[in-house]
Amino acid sequence: MKHLKKMIAPILITVISLAYLIVFGVIFITVPGLPFLLSVTGGILWLFLAGVSIFVFVERIKEIRSGEEDDLSQY
Repeated sequence: MKHLKKMIAPILITVISLAYLIVFGVIFITVPGLPFLLSVTGGILWLFLAGVSIFVFVERIKEIRSGEEDDLSQY
């Protein structure tokens, strides 16, 4: 747990962005008056973005644990 301080910001940002993306995905699916195909497509898009957010979070945690703090040093 020596990297806990460095993990706090990614955790908070991911939780906030996931809440935002999931809420908007559910709202988009449940909006009355939208055609069914548009509603489902838009909802899936928001939920897909939530999945991408989780993937990026996992990659960032791996970077922190491996000690690669500065990605720019690789270039």
